[in-house]
Amino acid sequence: MIGTMGREDVLRWLRETDPANLNDLWQTADEVRRANVGDEVHLRGLIEASNYCVRRCGYCGIRLENRAIDRYRMTESDVMNCASLAVTLGYGTVVIQAGEDYGLTRDGIATMVRRIKAETPLAVTLSLGERPDDDLVEWRAAGADRYLLRFETSDSELYDRIHPPRAGQQGDRFDILRRLLELGYEVGSGIMVGIPGQTWSTLANDLMMFREFDLDMIGIGPFIPHPQTPLGSTPEVAPVDAQVPADEETVLRCIALTRILCPEANIPSTTALATINRTSGREHGLQRGANIVMPNLTPPRYRVKYEIYPAKACIEETAEQCAMCLAGRIRAIGRTIGTGQGARHRRVHR
Repeated sequence: MIGTMGREDVLRWLRETDPANLNDLWQTADEVRRANVGDEVHLRGLIEASNYCVRRCGYCGIRLENRAIDRYRMTESDVMNCASLAVTLGYGTVVIQAGEDYGLTRDGIATMVRRIKAETPLAVTLSLGERPDDDLVEWRAAGADRYLLRFETSDSELYDRIHPPRAGQQGDRFDILRRLLELGYEVGSGIMVGIPGQTWSTLANDLMMFREFDLDMIGIGPFIPHPQTPLGSTPEVAPVDAQVPADEETVLRCIALTRILCPEANIPSTTALATINRTSGREHGLQRGANIVMPNLTPPRYRVKYEIYPAKACIEETAEQCAMCLAGRIRAIGRTIGTGQGARHRRVHR
């Protein structure tokens, strides 16, 4: 299966429902994970720096047109406090995430990155949307190690339906991903599973795209629309036999297949997966190919306002409570907590 899996194989496995065959898939993915990235689960502390956003994405609760949410933007001091807490808790990376918020300026982010790199041993990941090239260049020069930009779906028409472009601008996330690679970032991307209108064929293309880009980190989670959005109220769907469901098993199949297609990639077991199965969703992801977890460092007074989808898991926990809970869950499935920055183990020359 490893190294020989083609698109038709992926498509067949995506639609597989036989429990015995799926057990074989889970076991293979777990073996590939162990052989390539080991048993360590690396913790990457999430800092949700702002819920302002200039985009009108059809499913996201922090979209520009949602007037019902209380907007916030963390200060440099807020972010640095989170970074210090990450060190105390033993994390190797912080992820500064926000809506596409130009109130988080090029210089402001660069200053934060420089301070984190100077004052802590942390790797810095940025996830700030489709920012101009000058921003990406400056942040890399400031010391940012990684950038996350999910392409969500490889179907351009579907993408435009759920992610309307900004007026006068037509961004291409694949072009931006290529540019991030040129700049020397470790590059992460990912998809949502179960987008209204997403077909099995499109989903197979998505997974093959991961291998084509040789991504360093790949995030896969279920489509969970916010109720105060167009797709949260009147979604359009593909024909019944073609529409991909936004359920746990489909997400897990995608994680397992991605581990087999991209053996060395860092793959998180996402908060969204934990949201649709609060009892064991995160553990299931780790047991089917994932090796990363992203505990939340955002102070609870801000965290409850970063509502990209409703009823997120762990939303009311403190960072310390989240760290303790995740450590117990990781050890309970026989895995160990990683140390250091958790970079990709081996990089293929591009």
